[in-house]
Amino acid sequence: MALRWDSAMVIGGGIAGLLAARVLSDFYGKVIIVEKDALSQKPELRPGTPQAFHPHRITGRGKAVIDRFFPDYEKDLVAYGAPSSLNKTIYQQNQYGTMVGQYPRNDIKFSRPVLEFVIRQRVRKIPNVQFLQKHDVVHLLSSPDRQTITGILGRDRVSNEEREISADLVVDTSGRSSKLPQWLKELGYGVPAPDRMTAAIGYSTRRYKLPSHSLHLAEKWDAIVIAGHPSTGTYHGVFSFIENNVAETLLYRPDGIHPPAEPEAYAKEIARLPSPLISEIVSELEPLANPRSYRVPALFRQHFEQMARWPEGLIVIGDAFCNFDPIFGQGMTVSAMEAEVLHSMLREQRTDPKPHFEQNVLQKIQDVITPAWWLNCIADLQWKGVEYEGSQPLKGLEFGKKFMDLYLKRATEEQDWKLYGTYWAVNTLSVSPQCILNPQTVTDVLSACPKGRLWLNELLAEQKKPLEELLDDILPSFHGEVFQPISCIH
Repeated sequence: MALRWDSAMVIGGGIAGLLAARVLSDFYGKVIIVEKDALSQKPELRPGTPQAFHPHRITGRGKAVIDRFFPDYEKDLVAYGAPSSLNKTIYQQNQYGTMVGQYPRNDIKFSRPVLEFVIRQRVRKIPNVQFLQKHDVVHLLSSPDRQTITGILGRDRVSNEEREISADLVVDTSGRSSKLPQWLKELGYGVPAPDRMTAAIGYSTRRYKLPSHSLHLAEKWDAIVIAGHPSTGTYHGVFSFIENNVAETLLYRPDGIHPPAEPEAYAKEIARLPSPLISEIVSELEPLANPRSYRVPALFRQHFEQMARWPEGLIVIGDAFCNFDPIFGQGMTVSAMEAEVLHSMLREQRTDPKPHFEQNVLQKIQDVITPAWWLNCIADLQWKGVEYEGSQPLKGLEFGKKFMDLYLKRATEEQDWKLYGTYWAVNTLSVSPQCILNPQTVTDVLSACPKGRLWLNELLAEQKKPLEELLDDILPSFHGEVFQPISCIH
């Protein structure tokens, strides 16, 4: 059945939902964002985003996408006191050494409430977008044959009244608490079990105000990142800035050993990091409040694209499809890339309609998810107690863990900024993992040390095939087109 273009609905008013609404506004006469929280007229935390107090980042790839949807949105962040990273010092320490340099781009640092508010205010100005606040979605509405989603049953959180709201397309962006698998099962659809990584992630954040004699720190530092690792037995520690000369520190681990929220214990763990740098800096600052903690018991990746049947008129993006370890700062970028895919495919569908539109979108979104999920898994599965469970083994895990470690070791020990920059370009989804996981780079990296040469020879002898074929066999397919920015967004 051809798409109808009268009305669309977005479930959830977070970052993914706002991006989805922006996309849909180009194609549908009316777009409704259904949000369970009351939305403030100023930047502030809201109950539906308990993670919002903690550090948030958008990678360069995500920033480029959002800027095409909301041109010059970072100027709005600056108006709320958000600082630039340009030419400030970034200090990154891992188990192999330290890389210190000047941040090369004019990226703006922010808190989640300010970013969300700035984008929401842009969305509010779109004439055909409406917000329905303080409403829960009880379940999806469908055609009598359950082949097509026709809207939702919503419940007012204040009056408890329920009403049906129709839409030609429903996009679920309600995050990791999404009830979509349950709703689909209620409609008679078989939903595959998700892939699951039981990383018992814990992180604690504390914010500080810079006293007048310490304002120079905000001009000097972009970020200090002291990587935790199973071999060190310490937390991952981060120091950075948000709006109006407020600094924040973060302690993190994915293995069930959670960082404390009690001030003295928190300061003690900051001091135990492999470098004293963060501890020395925050000793000069004024804590704004006690540390706050957040827990993520597990990460999951749905496989809606594998379903034998999928209803027309339904799409899902963001954490409701797949959620990531927050420490890598990939979640909002993935949502932006997914919104970009949705925009491109809606544009194609409007000019050249094809069957199975929704399933095709889900598959393209899974192509966006794959590299980020794989990178998350090879990083977190290095920690004791972190386990992976999926209907099929995730390809390349052991190879990825071992190779990426050797790659980081070489880049750090040789102070090779080209290698190091590519490593972070891959991990921030700016380029495909194939920029590292190709025969030439794999050969160069493994040939640079005795351990690597021995491993490479063993791989080639065991598999008895060229390295290019071997990599194709053991690694996931990373679709290069998802890393190509899509223009033509108006």
